[in-house]
Amino acid sequence: MSVPHFRIGMVALAAILLTACDMETRATGPTRDEPIEIGGDGVERANVELNMGAGEMKLGGGASKILEGRFEYNVDVLKPLVKSSINGSHATITIRQPEHVTLRGNQRYLWDLQLNDRMLLDLALNCGAGQARLNLGSLHLRHIEVHMGAGQVDLDLRGKPTRDYDVKISGGVGQATVQLPEDTGIWAEAHGGIGSINVSGLDKHGDHWENDLYDKAKVNVRLEVNGGIGEIRIIR
Repeated sequence: MSVPHFRIGMVALAAILLTACDMETRATGPTRDEPIEIGGDGVERANVELNMGAGEMKLGGGASKILEGRFEYNVDVLKPLVKSSINGSHATITIRQPEHVTLRGNQRYLWDLQLNDRMLLDLALNCGAGQARLNLGSLHLRHIEVHMGAGQVDLDLRGKPTRDYDVKISGGVGQATVQLPEDTGIWAEAHGGIGSINVSGLDKHGDHWENDLYDKAKVNVRLEVNGGIGEIRIIR
């Protein structure tokens, strides 16, 4: 190994060791239960992005504001970073877990959030290692995009939607379960390195599945699943 390469290697090793030591010394403390509320009169549409690297996420409807809920954590540096703006009738909200922080042992991390059912919603979720329970059937959805890691995602869309919307799921090696609404046209496809696919309540048509109501019902839902997921279950 040449001297420059050796020095580079030593610097890189030192950085790794410092990071590892930093992670090891992050002590747990009292559990914080921190409320969140984002309001705004006259908001009719929202773009919401949630980025959680690890932990437990619960997301549903029923909020009287744009977004309500709480964060529960017992390591100060895990406090979620919240950014929001409202421009007339349009709201943009981003919540993310601090970067370069790894959950260990008895560290507690929970996001328990609710969204307003009346506003038109574009939702992007990035879920890493952990569990996400998403009960979104009551929401006024336009588009949902879920990027998952090695965890488990349970996406419950059962409800009475009043408009068409799209759902896209992609990513990791975890497990995803999608429950679809009844009395709605359904079209679904899944491809690209998925370990196993279990579909119930839909008929296979070539490279996709659909029900008898698709393209005939007043409301249609299109589901697309791409790549790398250990198991996908689609239930109607």
